[in-house]
Amino acid sequence: QVQLVESGGGLVQAGGSLRLSCAASGSIFSIRSMGWYRQAPGKQRELVATITSGGSTNYADSVKLRFTISRNNANNTVYLQMNSLKSEDTAVYYCNAVRTGRSYNLEDWGQGTQVTVSS
Repeated sequence: QVQLVESGGGLVQAGGSLRLSCAASGSIFSIRSMGWYRQAPGKQRELVATITSGGSTNYADSVKLRFTISRNNANNTVYLQMNSLKSEDTAVYYCNAVRTGRSYNLEDWGQGTQVTVSS
C-alpha cells in the first residue's frame, strides 16, 4: 500500500507558474515510477508526466517545454513544476505511483488537487 498526498494546487493567472508536490508513504521501497495525471470535467484522465526510479521522464506533448517533473528521494516526494500555464491546464491533478514486483504490478492514486488557470 502506498499513500499519496498531493499539495500545491490553487488559482493562478495564465502565464503564471505553480508547483505541485506529491508525498509518498507506505510501501515506498517498491515504487517503480511516479507520475502526474489530470482530469478536466467531461474528459478522460490523461497523462501529464512520469518519472521512473532511475530518473527518466516522459511528458505529454501538451505540456512539454512547460512542465517539469522531478523527485526528491530523501523525502519520497515528486514535484511538478508548471510554467507558462494556460487555461486548458485547468483540471484536477492526480499523483500516481506504480509498484512493480515479481508477482504484481499495482497503481496507487492520490486524492487529487485542483489547479485553476484564469485569464
